[in-house]
Amino acid sequence: KAYALSVSGHAVVAAAASQAVWVFDLRRMASGPVQQRGSSLKYQSRCVAVSPDQTFFAMGSIEGRVAVEYLTEDVEVQRKKKYAFKCHRKGDVIYPVNAIAFHPGFGTFATGGCDGGVSIWDGANKKRLAALRPFPTSVASLAFSHDGALLAVASSYTFEQGEIEHPADEIYIHTVQQSDVRPKARTKPKAEA
Repeated sequence: KAYALSVSGHAVVAAAASQAVWVFDLRRMASGPVQQRGSSLKYQSRCVAVSPDQTFFAMGSIEGRVAVEYLTEDVEVQRKKKYAFKCHRKGDVIYPVNAIAFHPGFGTFATGGCDGGVSIWDGANKKRLAALRPFPTSVASLAFSHDGALLAVASSYTFEQGEIEHPADEIYIHTVQQSDVRPKARTKPKAEA
């Protein structure tokens, strides 16, 4: 059972039941997946997005974590470079990550969760670049415009607390500041004198 799917260029990544991840190449679909691997996330995946340069993907889960994994057939490189991080949490409360969208120009990505939050991340440098003001209810979906100047945010209750009174569904358009999506330069550690 597939829970999430993403396509970028010729790369397709599907997040499936039992923490399975299937990687396909659109040029060779008849031969099936080019890779089948286990997710580095312990719990059900809810969303996945492939980077614009097709070198890695980000996958979010119901446990408020995002995994970053690389699209290489070299298992050793996959093992060394992949990582996961916690996000969409308030104190001890953990919220599912519902949406991930890559910026088309910089390869940074935004995550949206059931906490109503949107954060923008630099996956290569493992840093959060920005956090948008909270939305009235869960962030169900995200998408950058083709030029990366706008970020569309779908704020829609996702029934994480069952049937309750909740804010109306809304679509918000956020004007993206380059400082929020441009990767920060890596700082080199100072040499000891």
